[in-house]
Amino acid sequence: MKATIERAVLLKSLGHVQSVVERRNTIPILSNVLIEADASGQLKLMATDLDLQVVETIAAKVETPGTTTVSAHTLFEIARKLPEGTEVSLAAAEGKMQVKAGRSNFNLPTLPRDDFPVIAEGDLPTNFELPVAELIQIIDKTRFAISTEETRYYLNGIFLHVAEDASGPVLKAAATDGHRLARYTVTRPDGASSMPDVIVPRKCVGEIRKLLDEAEGNVEISLSASKIRFQLGNAVLTSKLIDGTFPDYSRVIPTANDKLLKVDPKSLFQGVDRVSTIASEKTRAVKVGLDKDRITLSVTSPENGTAAEELAAAYDSDAMEIGFNARYLSDILGQVDGDNVELHLADANAPTLIRESEKSPALYVLMPMRV
Repeated sequence: MKATIERAVLLKSLGHVQSVVERRNTIPILSNVLIEADASGQLKLMATDLDLQVVETIAAKVETPGTTTVSAHTLFEIARKLPEGTEVSLAAAEGKMQVKAGRSNFNLPTLPRDDFPVIAEGDLPTNFELPVAELIQIIDKTRFAISTEETRYYLNGIFLHVAEDASGPVLKAAATDGHRLARYTVTRPDGASSMPDVIVPRKCVGEIRKLLDEAEGNVEISLSASKIRFQLGNAVLTSKLIDGTFPDYSRVIPTANDKLLKVDPKSLFQGVDRVSTIASEKTRAVKVGLDKDRITLSVTSPENGTAAEELAAAYDSDAMEIGFNARYLSDILGQVDGDNVELHLADANAPTLIRESEKSPALYVLMPMRV
């Protein structure tokens, strides 16, 4: 195999595929990127961790078609450190790959491509498209609530399912860790009507989100009950789905919370951020006191003292106090784009519903804390 490629093109593409590769691997071939040069002048780069696979196709000058595998992180670091604007020559033969650019010359060990595992997609009967901007919103508004508890593996991803709403057929994305819930709703795309309920794993969500930053137009999504494939530009990401049942999260969305608080989300975010400076790392608890048209945020820490801050807000129900985890509350407020956020409360022990307005596609539920 022999091919020449611009450093910038190679670096960008390697950046996409090498981030899938785990730093520590018991199987040596999984540390490698598969490089396939074909006679039509294309270089295909592929990396996998057996659950997730990224393939990217880029243009190159191919002298000798062929395939090999080489350390993904090493090749990425070499490309990163080469001078800008250089042409990189990749030549593989007899268990070695020679990487040349300008006056630099590297010889890297390779492993045979026959050992490289490829995820078999099987049949992916559901196919639809989502605009890049919409998929970014779906991910950003929900992924912070994904659970990191490995024992509850079925919560380690974003749950996607189709449903009927008052507005018609919709696609809903939800994530929860048991302490908070995030849900985002979009109009159901054409082709998604018979889609199975699926849980997209956290790592897949993170990798697709990186690719979206440089994409435009639409993302083609194909899926079955066990696999999902995202195609955007010249990159294709395929992932296994989480084999588990996501809980019926609609049961925790409160419908009878009669106390309504309206406040500027930025002011509340900054206030929570300030008073939680002294909160103990373990509890991160902030007390929210509600009175007519004002909120009092307070934190008491045995080690660090006390903090309090008052904010103006629209509230005319009974006075009450409720405790929240400061970080969880901040995570939700950080996703609110408008100038107003609604907190629908019941009492100090009941979950709180948070949203911009009734028509907002994003909805959040936050469990209270004892403070």
